[in-house]
Amino acid sequence: MDAVRLIVTSRRALAGSGAAPQVLTEVWQAQALAQAIGSRLAVSGPPRLRGEALGLTELAGRGCGVLDRPDLDTADLRAAQLTELGDARQVLLCLGGLLGEVGIALVGLACAVDDEGTYWQCMEAIDAADESRDRVLEMLNKLADRDQVLPEREAG
Repeated sequence: MDAVRLIVTSRRALAGSGAAPQVLTEVWQAQALAQAIGSRLAVSGPPRLRGEALGLTELAGRGCGVLDRPDLDTADLRAAQLTELGDARQVLLCLGGLLGEVGIALVGLACAVDDEGTYWQCMEAIDAADESRDRVLEMLNKLADRDQVLPEREAG
């Protein structure tokens, strides 16, 4: 499945999650998907994004690592369903939106939980989601900078 469709599926699932375990499962899924997308971009994406994409892979992996791994079948792992990236800019725009929503969901959850362990998991996952989103924004800026340079060269 292509990356944008998986991101849309993740956004819907996150929005539809209710209880803390569901939210944390969807956050984990989103970070795993960001890790898979970062890995694909690092290997086969635009060369100018490969360093940042590798960083995204590491940050999103940290985002998964701070959360308890959900009990999911392999068939239910969205990251494992990733078959193609498509347009890098579109994927990064959608992924940035998903990671922003992940942060918002985690803030809401952290404010509502009574369990100190879950609270601290949320805090660490918020940091990881924010850093992952920052990396996505850096990649989008690199794409925008490149697009500005090309018309200037063609005009000259």
